[in-house]
Amino acid sequence: MSDTPKFEVIDRRKRKLEEEAGEASAAAPAPAAIAEPESRPEVSSGPRLVVNEPVREPIEADPQPDGDPLPEAPTAEESRQQQSAYEASAERLEDLVRAQNPGAGPQPPIAFDSLVQQLYLSSMIQMGAGTQEGQRPRVDILGARQTIDLLGILAEKTKGNLTAQEDRMLQTVLFETRMAFLELTNMITLQPPPPPPVKK
Repeated sequence: MSDTPKFEVIDRRKRKLEEEAGEASAAAPAPAAIAEPESRPEVSSGPRLVVNEPVREPIEADPQPDGDPLPEAPTAEESRQQQSAYEASAERLEDLVRAQNPGAGPQPPIAFDSLVQQLYLSSMIQMGAGTQEGQRPRVDILGARQTIDLLGILAEKTKGNLTAQEDRMLQTVLFETRMAFLELTNMITLQPPPPPPVKK
């Protein structure tokens, strides 16, 4: 017996033409006729139009007493269990990576400076840095602005909670990214307007 599957082709064109002919000859149904399904036998198992289906209201989250629609925060015990499971899962992942790359040492712990560096790199790449020579830079100026604004929010919200080194690094990164953004936007906005099209 052959392993190739057998296909059955059903010509639905004839049925479709019969349905269209029946619909064209029928008069507009009365409102009562719309509410009741037709008694003719099913022709095909395709999708059907459902008439007079009750409209479902969207389910909204129950507002909290202060009007905040956010769900309640997890309990301390739930957070502790979740963090423990997360750390165990991350450790298993690191074991797999080390098994595939025996020469690779343990990953350094993630700290505040890792977050600042990540945002710095993201903003610089969004402004076209790191483009290979000979290629046209791809600039996402609006994305860069959002990333730089995130750095500004981070600086504002962590004020007074950083070490002197962390604060200096964050302020330096914020200054450099804002200067790069300023230079780029000046290049974009101060370019001469394109020449008018030549009339033929």
